[in-house]
Amino acid sequence: MNSERTRLAALYGGLLVMAGVLLMAIVYLLVSEGVYASIVTAVAPTVPASRLDAVAAAPALPTTDWARTMVLEPGQVAVAQKVGTVAGDAALSQLLTVSGVSLAVYSALSVALAWWMAGRVLRPVGVITARARRLSGSNLHERLALKAPPGELKELADTFDGMLDRIQELVAARQRFAANAAHELRTPLAVQRAAAEIGLADDPPPEKVAWIRDKLIDTAASSERLIEGLLLLAVSDEGLRRRERVALDETTAAVADALAAEARERSITVEVTARPVTVEGDAVLLDHLVHNLVANALRHNHPGGTVRVRVGPEGLEVANTGPVVDPATVPLLFEPFRRARARRHAPGEGAGLGLSIVASVARAHGGEARASANPGGGLTARVTLPTDPPRTCSPGPPVSGGRRSGPGTPS
Repeated sequence: MNSERTRLAALYGGLLVMAGVLLMAIVYLLVSEGVYASIVTAVAPTVPASRLDAVAAAPALPTTDWARTMVLEPGQVAVAQKVGTVAGDAALSQLLTVSGVSLAVYSALSVALAWWMAGRVLRPVGVITARARRLSGSNLHERLALKAPPGELKELADTFDGMLDRIQELVAARQRFAANAAHELRTPLAVQRAAAEIGLADDPPPEKVAWIRDKLIDTAASSERLIEGLLLLAVSDEGLRRRERVALDETTAAVADALAAEARERSITVEVTARPVTVEGDAVLLDHLVHNLVANALRHNHPGGTVRVRVGPEGLEVANTGPVVDPATVPLLFEPFRRARARRHAPGEGAGLGLSIVASVARAHGGEARASANPGGGLTARVTLPTDPPRTCSPGPPVSGGRRSGPGTPS
């Protein structure tokens, strides 16, 4: 910061010195312009006329109102001219001397003032730098809270505090993600170990061995879904590697048809209203986005419930009936391994990555995912995506969902 202070002091001091030189030059020019005439006008009437030799052609006095009223002898004018020249030179010389000394003192004071002003201006920058150097993972809660009048530096400090807020939230989310991921990965391993050590001890009968085998297979499948979800989350967080025109309404209809069997099994009605809309993005990721939203709405519902899916230029909306969700917990549902209810180990349940994958895919496409709790129970999730101009075709009739082929990672 010392180098910046030196540069600012040199700039401010240089400008002040230049202003002083310019002022001295203007004063000198203005004074020298009229000093001789003023001296001649003042001295001429005081010169005794009887002691002067007549001069045939004496210089004219300045044409002022006072000079026109004076009656002077030619000799008086000549002497006044000589006296005026000598006195004017002496006055200008004295003026230059005094101005030079004043300029030197002014320049020294200007440099000192510029150095002090530069330090005062850069003091908030020093505070920001010192705080930034002290920041670490253990004191991310600290903020600059710069007390200064509104201005660029105050805005910079407030922006820095906002950035620290976002970093703290991100670090906290990553820490929760690491802890939850470790728990999710440890649970199936503990189940497999218990099944192997306890279930297969003491020469178990064939029926128990078959049950343990099925249990191990289910646990392995759950681990595979978890790993697939983590990989999909990592891919979507990296951004899009390819882009193509994707008909979001057709993707939604296909997903609903693929989940139709699961909807019938759970006695849930799926209503799809799709208007033609095209999105520029990755077809596979968008398919996962729609599938996770619809599957999440099915699996966090109750028998006889309803899932309503709407697609259009305004985006994708999936609303479901179900248990009442605390509005305060809704934003947390888009974090990995966050659930509205306690963890269950029912077959087909995912690893709590469904909505986090939805949010990640939406961000990768330049969109946004958000949700709100329904007053009567359930959740309404909305995804907005940049869309292309609508296609000129009529929407098809409402369709009901079923089961999709391929891996899925609903929450």
